[in-house]
Amino acid sequence: MRRVAVPLSLTPEAARPRAGRPVSLGGPTMGVTWSLRAWAPHELADATLAAAVQTACDTVVAQMSTWEPDSDLSRCNAAAPGTWAPAPAHLLTVLSVALDVARLSGGAFDPTVGSLVDLWGFGPAGPVTTEPAASRLRAASLGWRGVRIDAERRAILQPGGLRLDLSGIAKGFGVDLAAEALEALGVRDYLLEIGGELRGGGVKGDGEPWWVEIEPPPEADFAEPPILVALHGLSIATSGDWRRTWSVGGMCYSHTLDSATRAPVDGSVAAVSVLHAQCMQADALCTALTVLGPAAEAFAIRHGIAAHIVSRNASRLREWVSPALARLID
Repeated sequence: MRRVAVPLSLTPEAARPRAGRPVSLGGPTMGVTWSLRAWAPHELADATLAAAVQTACDTVVAQMSTWEPDSDLSRCNAAAPGTWAPAPAHLLTVLSVALDVARLSGGAFDPTVGSLVDLWGFGPAGPVTTEPAASRLRAASLGWRGVRIDAERRAILQPGGLRLDLSGIAKGFGVDLAAEALEALGVRDYLLEIGGELRGGGVKGDGEPWWVEIEPPPEADFAEPPILVALHGLSIATSGDWRRTWSVGGMCYSHTLDSATRAPVDGSVAAVSVLHAQCMQADALCTALTVLGPAAEAFAIRHGIAAHIVSRNASRLREWVSPALARLID
């Protein structure tokens, strides 16, 4: 058996299939891959669809990658203290949403952890094999409250030594941007994925929705059946502490960092999945809930977030489904 989550917008009329043809495409981006499954209008060639997705992905890399020294974000990070760095519209949009989530979560989501990302070996500076010295962690420049955006001038203030990192939201935005490009071409029925973050629109050619299973940790063995989600006008993002880690001396370090402790999260939350209409919101909220740890469930209830959280308690895993997600499950 499976538990099934279906959005209220998936009515019989919305599930009525349209004329079209099946499409399955993919390509590299952001150190991962993108994939597209769609029921597309006959007149749209595969090359046109692939170019739309790849161009959206390349735009995100050019504006927001910390791995590309010539990206707009990298130039902002390298700007002289007290100067305003030029920033294109998409970068400003994503940074603005990142700051909104930072405020909402009390800094659990923090777009200024770039220096910590490098110190802990998860950034372009390369991997490390030992914990960074406490003095270096204390000296790292952090502070999302100090970020200033001038939307009219299209610029970001560099207060001095601040390293922005949008890896916790940029992939989600890439999914949204690519989805918008597809919809502009007339594609209404699609399932789009970038590195595990997904967004679905419409239905398959047979009228079935785009079904996606919420991903549990590899060691999970719950009595409850898996949750299958119909991605109809919905996105899903998942964070898990088994992804991108390194170990030494019996300690395992996750790539998700807590700016309050200046260290990787403590492992009290093993996995978080969030459903939201916008993939960038789902992406950022996943990180926030992971960092919040034991406070994540109350936060999800308070803000009406459709979340699936797997926490650790005495080496055992415990599943929790938020009320907003439970309302979708049949």
